[in-house]
Amino acid sequence: MRYFLKGFLYGILGISLIGLIWLMIVRPQLTARDAAELKDEYSETVSGATSPGDSVGEESSVDILAMQRQYPDIKAWLTVPGTVIDYPVLQSSAEDPEHYLRRNYDDTWRMAGSLFFQYDCTLDSRNLVIFGHNMSDGSMFACLRNMFDAEFREEHSQIILHTADGTRYFRVVSAMKTDLAQLPFNQTMFQSDNDFLTFAKQMLQDTDVMPNSDLTLLTLITCAYDWDGARTVVVAVETNEE
Repeated sequence: MRYFLKGFLYGILGISLIGLIWLMIVRPQLTARDAAELKDEYSETVSGATSPGDSVGEESSVDILAMQRQYPDIKAWLTVPGTVIDYPVLQSSAEDPEHYLRRNYDDTWRMAGSLFFQYDCTLDSRNLVIFGHNMSDGSMFACLRNMFDAEFREEHSQIILHTADGTRYFRVVSAMKTDLAQLPFNQTMFQSDNDFLTFAKQMLQDTDVMPNSDLTLLTLITCAYDWDGARTVVVAVETNEE
């Protein structure tokens, strides 16, 4: 009887360990695989000069319009070169704003979920707000915590946002840990230019950027665990420079 119970307990422990590995390691990696396969299926090559005076070269892009015909909730593709961030950005409705928190682009359940725009955000918003999980395996928005390191932030300052209207470029200017009680970082609607400028000054404090009414901000948000409601918030500004 003693050996039976011992074997039974070892069996339960083994099953639990397998389940934990599946839940914490395998399942999150499925999202990265899904994204890579999707990008490969809908990648396209566009012409562009590599630098002034050079002959026309080729660069990789993503055919968002083609994706949207199959998956209408895909609104953009976000890439931070040199990091694992290379994922589609989804968006659901006000009635179900976190629909993609645990789902991928084809609505399959995924532990890591998807990157997603806040429900009231449009590509014309002055503050583009994107949420993503802080996954323990380093996927999704986990690497945003590295943006607190000035050297890492400088080396990975470029953000590329592919949209149906073209490719947009942003430059990371700050990273902070905060919460909505301290800073309304997810605000997307503004009553006037002055209202936006007041918001931008808060978001861009301690940066080299002078707030103005022509700015477009990109705000990337993931969980922090320093206190209840804490968030890691990375702020970038749109630039015409590639």
